[in-house]
Amino acid sequence: MKKRVKKIVGWSLFTLLVMAVSSIFVADHLLPPASGVPSHVLPLADDATALDRELVPLLARHDGKTGAIMLPDGVDAYAARAISARQAGRSLDLQYYIWHDDLTGRMLAHEAWMAAERGVRVRILLDDMGIGKMDDTLLAMDSHANIELRVYNPFRNRTGVMRLLEMVQRAWGVNHRMHNKAWIADGRVAVVGGRNIGVEYFSAAEEFNFHDLDMVLFGPAVADANAIFDDFWNSEAAVPIEALNRKSKSTIRAVLAQIQEESRSDEAQRYLEAMELSPSVRGYFSQGLTPIWSEHIRILSDPPIKWRGDDREDWLVERLVGDIVDAERSALLISPYFVPGVQGTSGLVHLAQRGVHVAVVTNSLAANDVVAVHGGYVRYRTTLLEGGVHLFEARSRAEAKAASSLFGSSGASLHTKAILVDGRRGFVGSFNLDPRSANLNTEMGVLFDDPALGAALFEEYRHLTAPGMSYWVYLNSDGDTRWLDRTEDPPAPLKLEPDSTRLQRVSANVVRWLPVESQL
Repeated sequence: MKKRVKKIVGWSLFTLLVMAVSSIFVADHLLPPASGVPSHVLPLADDATALDRELVPLLARHDGKTGAIMLPDGVDAYAARAISARQAGRSLDLQYYIWHDDLTGRMLAHEAWMAAERGVRVRILLDDMGIGKMDDTLLAMDSHANIELRVYNPFRNRTGVMRLLEMVQRAWGVNHRMHNKAWIADGRVAVVGGRNIGVEYFSAAEEFNFHDLDMVLFGPAVADANAIFDDFWNSEAAVPIEALNRKSKSTIRAVLAQIQEESRSDEAQRYLEAMELSPSVRGYFSQGLTPIWSEHIRILSDPPIKWRGDDREDWLVERLVGDIVDAERSALLISPYFVPGVQGTSGLVHLAQRGVHVAVVTNSLAANDVVAVHGGYVRYRTTLLEGGVHLFEARSRAEAKAASSLFGSSGASLHTKAILVDGRRGFVGSFNLDPRSANLNTEMGVLFDDPALGAALFEEYRHLTAPGMSYWVYLNSDGDTRWLDRTEDPPAPLKLEPDSTRLQRVSANVVRWLPVESQL
């Protein structure tokens, strides 16, 4: 009996090993074929749509410049997407890592559906890892003649044990995800930044909400977003949802009815009323918003099939690291998931030792929604502090107004991903300062070289490092890590990771010693 059990276990382990090793060599061949018909951004016009008529005269007064507005507020970020969808008359191109099947997810799906009803062409590209069990909803959306939905690097098997087996067989390939985030209306307006689609990104979650940051852009730089979307949409990693799954017409009708019903629900109306009361929204409709105009704004992205190329020149990480190491006065880094690695830690310490003010804002253990990542960060925390790098860790129960929710949440987690160098060179996007963003996921964001935009981003940095938003982390005279709670009078040093549980601390410490950093 024992021999039989050993034999079964042995063959099982051997089979899993063969499947895992083979995935390195055959993963690309196991990807479902990209059977979608190629398509591209539609030509712009001067006065064909409401957005054309609104923006063409404005852009003419700022020839060659792109207008930019920072969106740190969750309700304003939702409004930028919803209003641009309502104003669109030509196209909506939407690209996201996560689209939740929740209140705001279904409300924005309804906005896209209503645009399609007006004749707008809608293309939606979603990462397969970030859509959960949403095939019913996605197929319902795809059923509209003017909506096409594709899935990035998808599983052939949509549910159950076969999906798990496919994950093992394609372990190498499925580890690479599309982390890009972009909402593009009529090829003229682009919302790019750190937010996915879901209640926690738009200040509408009950348990906790993310502090996040987007930029809304209009002008020449939007052409970059259009080109990036087309590259991903037409890549071999983008597969039509209809080629992966089928649903009955009755199921599709039921899903569409649910989306319609939720858009009229009391909860939805309450959220929309808050949106209409937003000073930024009122400013938009009264033409009172004051964007920052600049010639030095670009939108960049990793290539769609990032994992296949050995040439890293066009990888986003190379551009961002280059900007950071060239810092002369200051390098301010905001990253919810911060795992700098040996090389990154050495680089930041070197900057600090040559007189550059280096500061990092990241999540505290209690605020981090991925405890394993915090374990990877802790490995380098003492070295960074000893080397003169300033560290701030976001509070899980931020006292600032931005942490509150329309539906009663008090918990908070940092999700902003931004870099500011020397007060004028900056980045806002999807890129975390960790190995996964650097080497595994595709990432996207806005790069700029402009003192006014730098000042706007610096205000967000000041907000996040305020006493009610974060702890200042330091080493005491004995070399022990301490967290300074600056909301107390006098400020109170804390000996343990603030607001964390024993289980969280143990879990983070276990991960700290595991050889999993490349996956964090």
